[in-house]
Amino acid sequence: MSNNYSLKDAYNHTKYPLAGHGKRTVQVLKEALDGFDGSTDSDMYGTGQIIEGFQNKMADYLGKASAVFFPSGTMAQQIALRIWCDEKQLKKVAYHPLCHLEIHEEDGLKALHHIEPVLLADKERTIELNDVLQMKEEIACLLLELPQREIGGQLPAYEDLVAIAAHCRDKGIRLHLDGARLYEILPYYKKTAAEICSLFDSVYVSLYKGIGGVAGAILAGDEAFVSQSKVWKRRHGGDLISLYPYIVSADKYLQDRLSKMDQYYHEAMELASFYNECDALTTRPIIPVSNMFHVHAAMPKEAMEAILIAVYEETGVGLTSNVKATSETTCYYEVSIGDRYAELPKEKLRNVFQMLNEKMKANLNL
Repeated sequence: MSNNYSLKDAYNHTKYPLAGHGKRTVQVLKEALDGFDGSTDSDMYGTGQIIEGFQNKMADYLGKASAVFFPSGTMAQQIALRIWCDEKQLKKVAYHPLCHLEIHEEDGLKALHHIEPVLLADKERTIELNDVLQMKEEIACLLLELPQREIGGQLPAYEDLVAIAAHCRDKGIRLHLDGARLYEILPYYKKTAAEICSLFDSVYVSLYKGIGGVAGAILAGDEAFVSQSKVWKRRHGGDLISLYPYIVSADKYLQDRLSKMDQYYHEAMELASFYNECDALTTRPIIPVSNMFHVHAAMPKEAMEAILIAVYEETGVGLTSNVKATSETTCYYEVSIGDRYAELPKEKLRNVFQMLNEKMKANLNL
């Protein structure tokens, strides 16, 4: 094996790569366009049946009065928080320390909108009711991410969500949902999307995470909120002349995969149980609450990668393409279940984890 042979290379050469729905190729769009007549009218600057019909469908699904398509969730969420801050004339919002806006957007909220974040809760857990009740700063809006991706997709108790929503209403605080992975948590909460979204004043959902569309997002709320968001979308350059490639792919894969979320959730629980039987490996959460979780290893990143590469070469099964160090002696990686998982024969899966466990034990005994 070459010294330059990376974990990603090994993963890409496996017969059964388990992550998500499959490699992102132009086939994703080709399949979505198959059912369309080439003479179908495109959308134009946010208008036209192809986009307006989809927006209405998403508003109904989310239980909101109105919805608007955005090219990205980053754009949609910054705009949502700006609207709520302007409404209260207070440029302060609260969210988790590992919120996407805080760690992945180059401080866009601060640089573009001059909004100051108030960080709630410990990095290792979700925001809880007491965090909100004990907050001393006055804020215009509270953002909750469901599930909290950076800590393995953890979720608060539904009763906490209801209580937080009631408190925010009582205090005049707007509540915004970062629901990038909203579809994936419905089986755990045993609620519809509309039931969960009814707790929030505004909602963002992704059109590629989980369902596998090309790109894009939906922002939903009441008519006045969505009307303002369209103005801000224009200001941000989000009104492309045509957005139909995103719309038609989102529509197709929502239809194909929303009904599979319960399957993905139960498959994630099954896979996590295999990991938790291995020496030096543990999942977070121990029992997943959606189709995603994190795998933590009590060994250095390089050692974990070497073990995974060996397993891939011997079994043809790929578990992950990316391991991240958490310290000199520990590491982790993310698991997200989609269509691919069901393609792996169960007997082969058991053999993979038997081998993985043996290699983990051997490494620990060195």
